[in-house]
Amino acid sequence: MIRNRRVLAVVASCCAALLLAACSSKSDTGGVAGGAQSSGKPVQGGTLRAIEISEPRNLDPALLQNSLQGTAFLGNALYGNLMVTNEKTGALEYRMATDFSSTDGGSTYTLKLKAGLKFSDGSALDAAAVKYDWDRLRDAKLASDSLPYASVVKSATVVDATTLKVTLTRPTALYGEQVASTAMNWIASPAALKKGESSFDKAPVGAGPFNLKSWTRGGALSLVKNTTYYDAPKPYLDGITLTTSTDPQQRVNTLSSGGADLGVEVDWEAVAKAKAAGLTAESVPSGGGRFLTLNASRAPFDNLKARQAVSEAIDVDALNAAVYDGKAVVADTLFPKKSPYYNDVALHTYDKAGAQKLFDELAAEGKPVSFTFTAFPTDKALAEAVQSQLSAYKNVTVKINTVDWSESGKVYGQKQYDMLTSTAFFLDPEPALSAAFSSKSPRNATLLADAQLDAALAKGASASSDTARAAAYKTVSERLAALDPAVFIARTSQTALSKGVGGVALDGSGSPLPAELWLNK
Repeated sequence: MIRNRRVLAVVASCCAALLLAACSSKSDTGGVAGGAQSSGKPVQGGTLRAIEISEPRNLDPALLQNSLQGTAFLGNALYGNLMVTNEKTGALEYRMATDFSSTDGGSTYTLKLKAGLKFSDGSALDAAAVKYDWDRLRDAKLASDSLPYASVVKSATVVDATTLKVTLTRPTALYGEQVASTAMNWIASPAALKKGESSFDKAPVGAGPFNLKSWTRGGALSLVKNTTYYDAPKPYLDGITLTTSTDPQQRVNTLSSGGADLGVEVDWEAVAKAKAAGLTAESVPSGGGRFLTLNASRAPFDNLKARQAVSEAIDVDALNAAVYDGKAVVADTLFPKKSPYYNDVALHTYDKAGAQKLFDELAAEGKPVSFTFTAFPTDKALAEAVQSQLSAYKNVTVKINTVDWSESGKVYGQKQYDMLTSTAFFLDPEPALSAAFSSKSPRNATLLADAQLDAALAKGASASSDTARAAAYKTVSERLAALDPAVFIARTSQTALSKGVGGVALDGSGSPLPAELWLNK
């Protein structure tokens, strides 16, 4: 039977050499897990001031992004969680669900819910409600970020009020982890959703620890305690005031000056400054990371030699110094050493002479390398650093096109870019790796199609033993290194920063769980 799985190596004793963030030690991402403010007896009351990175377009859970960079904290607050992944082990843990398991190798799953769950309006959160929300996510017209994962569900059948039988389009050994990391984890009232976007945004109906009090677009969201929340006495807070900022320095300054209590952070330099200012940093260790995406579907990067030239020309350590003040953890391999899937295949090799030789050969063939780096606001420094490095070479030209975050859907949807930044970070490699690099994934921004890579990704997703998965992911590493569709820059910082906050517990994507939070008075 497929149930909870260990996806990162964990050693129980604080004396063990490979301790994974258990005794307030540093994790692979450089953060400190289990800060002192996370201990002690919870205190009831108070309103938490929190900062997220991205403002929601609307409050429909299907259109919220279940990631630290997105709107995971808000989604968790309004809708709660069917299940979560443990921040230190990656193991699946249940919340509103009590079980999500398979007896046939991942072809079908049975979801069991707690009895008596209620939405904030008093209606039942039952198996029929989950089926409605999951069926809805599969509608391509809705254009949810979670469509690739929801589409793995071929059909869902309500067995009884607390039981949903799910048949998948293909065997998926760790489908529960995919549910936990996507909008499938957030269930909203079908009756409320049927009233339409405008009505729902004014009064979203979920079963999370908080309800919406007010929302000023471009300003703040005010949340109040859901007094009917299933897991009393949680939530401990009376409310949350949630604002957003795309500027990491502004986020840290606001926290350091006492203007906010809790923030989420993906910028390594900002995390280092926050620690220096005395803030508590809680981080999730992860594999993968942030990478430069080379669009392999069009010139110049439809040419392998051009991809290899740019990859070899980039000094990742110098980028770290220029963009992150040397504070980032470089992603030199696909998995951190504490992962059961670790291999020593180098994802990137810096070879200045070799790069120039390739640039010269391409120019002699009448194909001098010229491309545009499409940069979102947070990528501007990285784009400028890449441009500066490549300016030292002959026969290569780099331009920068800065676009607003509001254009991201258009940029990714139309695939009209040469280079941009992407992320694929994970505790367990699925679903992140397949989403980022499978030719069958609509989220594959590299647009690379390689049969060996696809086969290895599929094997890694379906195999049930760590040994088989490790072998598959070694092949994945080798194909990425050989084909150069991406230049990995650094591990992704998945960090919660806080001051005077207790109960800071993160799910596997690095997002704080609002029901656990409390204020030290």
